[in-house]
Amino acid sequence: MLATVAACADPKSAAPAGDASVVAFDTSAEQVRVTSAKVEAVAAELPAEVRDSGKLVVGNGSAGGGLPPLGFTADDNRTPIGVEIDIAYLVASVLGLRAEVQTTSWENLFLGLDSGKYQVGISNIGVSELRKEKYDFATYRLGLHAFEAKAGSGLKVAGPADIAGKKVAVSSGTLQEAILVDWNRQNTAAGRAPADLKYYQQPADTYLALQSGRIELYLGPNPNGTYHVATQKQTEIVGTVSSSYPVQGLVGITTKKDNGLAKPLADALNAAIADGSYAKVLAKWGLSDEAVPKSLVNPPGLPKDKQK
Repeated sequence: MLATVAACADPKSAAPAGDASVVAFDTSAEQVRVTSAKVEAVAAELPAEVRDSGKLVVGNGSAGGGLPPLGFTADDNRTPIGVEIDIAYLVASVLGLRAEVQTTSWENLFLGLDSGKYQVGISNIGVSELRKEKYDFATYRLGLHAFEAKAGSGLKVAGPADIAGKKVAVSSGTLQEAILVDWNRQNTAAGRAPADLKYYQQPADTYLALQSGRIELYLGPNPNGTYHVATQKQTEIVGTVSSSYPVQGLVGITTKKDNGLAKPLADALNAAIADGSYAKVLAKWGLSDEAVPKSLVNPPGLPKDKQK
C-alpha cells in the first residue's frame, strides 16, 4: 500500500553543491506520497475531457529498473518510486485527479505522448528548443550536472579554471562531455592546462578509478551523483554546472503541444511550491538544490545546436 501525507533561485551556470550525504532514501514499496489539497481554480483550467476522466495518465521512462533517485523500481521489484513519481502524485492531487503512472522505455515515452497514450511525461525531460517544436513544458526542476570527487578531496569546482590540469572522467557523446570540451577551450585560451578527459564503459569502473586516484573528478547527472554519494558514502559532490551550459537547464513536465495542459500543470506546481509540498518532495530525494522558485511554461531551452 502507498500512504500519502498532505502538505498544509537565481539560476547560475555553475554553483556550489549541497550536502547530499545526509539524505537517507526510502526504497521500500510502502512509500509515503506527499500530496496537497485540490485547488479548484487550477483544476478548472483543465481540458474538460481530462477533468471528467478523474485521472492524470503519466508516462515515465524507467522501465527495466530505472535510475535512482529519478524513477526506479522499489525493493519489491514492481512499484515505481522516485522524485519523478512523487511529482506526478503531487501535481495530480492539486488538480483533483488520480495519478496513473505507467513505466515504459525512453523511446516509447515520446511515442506515447505523440499518440495520446500518456497525457504527460514526467521523466527528467530537459527543455530544449527542438523538443518545444512538438511538446509543451511546465518546469519543475533545475537541470544540473555534478562533479564528484573522492570524499575529503578538498576540491571545489565552480568553473573552467578549477578543472585545469586535472584528470576528469565523463561519458562519451554526452552533454557533460561537450561542457568539458568547451571548458578546455577556455582554459587553453587563458593559458591554463586543459583537463585530461578519461572515458570508462561502466559507472563501476569510473568509481573504482576515482577511489584509486587514477582520476580526480567525474562529471555526471546531478541526481545520480546525489544518490551515489548518499548510498555509497565514498565520494562527495564538489560542484554543479547547468545541464544546458552556458544557459540554465530546466526539466519539465512534458505534454503534447497545444493540448491545453501546460498552464494548469504549471499552476498546480506553483500551488505546490507555495504550500511547501513541492519542497518536501525534492528534500525526500536529496534534490533540494534543483528546486525552482516558479514553474514556467515553455521557457528558453537548450539551443538546437547543443542538442545531442
